[in-house]
Amino acid sequence: MIAFFNENIGNVLMLVVADNHGEKLDYERKADITRVFRENTGETVAWNFFGEEFTKNGEITLTEKQIWKLEDDLADAGFAETIEGEVHSNFVVAEIVKMEDHPDSDHLHICQVNVGDPERLVQIVCGAPNARVGLKTVAALPISLMPNGTLIFDGELRGVASHGMLCSARELELPNAPQERGIVELAPDLAPGQAFDAETMWHG
Repeated sequence: MIAFFNENIGNVLMLVVADNHGEKLDYERKADITRVFRENTGETVAWNFFGEEFTKNGEITLTEKQIWKLEDDLADAGFAETIEGEVHSNFVVAEIVKMEDHPDSDHLHICQVNVGDPERLVQIVCGAPNARVGLKTVAALPISLMPNGTLIFDGELRGVASHGMLCSARELELPNAPQERGIVELAPDLAPGQAFDAETMWHG
């Protein structure tokens, strides 16, 4: 889940909770809340809350208490839905556990990545020349907002499913980012699944 606040267009809090996969969108408004949903399935992809108050514009991190308050607002407005989506950071320490060549590319790799969930590995397609088994790096998991404004969703690269992106220092706009191509290389002792903290984990 990604949360944006914009005071310039009427103090609107926008929550992006799903990918619309390019499908046509529709919306319904009750009181000061608008639900944006896929026309073909009815799946909610975003919520707009009007008249909210936050201390900064742009992406914000919501606490669980703030989420509960927004869900109370939904119920008061007459919506039966709840807010779906993870509250924690979607930029996490990731370890490449397995890697194989993409069958339709001479430079892409299909990586199986440990992001801290003992039950499953996450498949991410990556073209970085320094990608290798055992590397600790940064994964942007769905749904993440990159510094350049790009939203990361589940997708495909040349027909192979990819559930996020392994990030370079330049893509994350980290200080002293190297100019050569390649994903971030983190200290090998970092545990997969930790929220990425540039101040303590990046030593560019």
